[in-house]
Amino acid sequence: MQTRKTNEINLRDPYVLIHEGRYYLYGTRSETCWGEADGFDCYVSQDRENWEGPYEIFHRPEQYWADRAYWAPECVYWQGFFYLITTLGAADRKKGIYVLRADAPTGPFTPWGERLTPEDWSCIDGTLFVEDGRPYLIFSHSFEDDPRGDMCMVALTEDLRAAADDVVTLFSAAEAPWARPVPFAKQEFGMDGDVYFTDGPCVMRLPNGKLIMTWSSWSEQAYAVGVAESASGKLTGPWVQRAEPLYPANGGHGMLFTEKDGSLWFTLHSPNDKYLERPVFYPVETEGGLRLK
Repeated sequence: MQTRKTNEINLRDPYVLIHEGRYYLYGTRSETCWGEADGFDCYVSQDRENWEGPYEIFHRPEQYWADRAYWAPECVYWQGFFYLITTLGAADRKKGIYVLRADAPTGPFTPWGERLTPEDWSCIDGTLFVEDGRPYLIFSHSFEDDPRGDMCMVALTEDLRAAADDVVTLFSAAEAPWARPVPFAKQEFGMDGDVYFTDGPCVMRLPNGKLIMTWSSWSEQAYAVGVAESASGKLTGPWVQRAEPLYPANGGHGMLFTEKDGSLWFTLHSPNDKYLERPVFYPVETEGGLRLK
């Protein structure tokens, strides 16, 4: 199996799981992101510099309904199994969030449970957060349905098989001072007026007790990452948007993770150019507000 440096890995939407001392890197295949797609990969490392892979962890079964929008896989270890929270789509239905399950972080993963987001909604980029022992899905209600770009959540059953409650809207991209309407909405999506989008949520409780969310949208310059903080310290918010983006341009869909030594890091893909995306890593400073070092 080939070994690669981090800057040689071409993927979008990077997600890191650290399990039993190893790093597992997941993401969207750049080459099939915008067309037909059939699987997910994982890279494995001991030092976060040299990666073995890609290992294909899921391949589209024959006659399986999903044939596109294989986006943003996030692997979580929950109650003895590994779950891949991911977007899936097809020509005859709206994109939604689904779950795959495996016995190991490198799979093989198989479909698990029901669609987690409403059938009549276009939804992308799900992430899992456990609050008071209960799992919640945080996801983007995509701009095709609501041009304000909503970030939403829904409680899940304990086995992650299905949604267990009604969807709650947390905030809209249009509320963030740094976010701007997508400048190519008419050209690419045929949508008039101001069109905002949200994607790539990552929720974390910081060592100081604050509950924050990093998420992506369009900024004054390009694709970017912003930060919101829950005023109540709970998922229900209200969520207060920081005025300036965390990562201002040409990179996005990031996630926070705690390193082996307890330090906080952030990964995202950059640049945001088709077929050139790479995972990049930054140490994070939390004193005086979240920032990248």
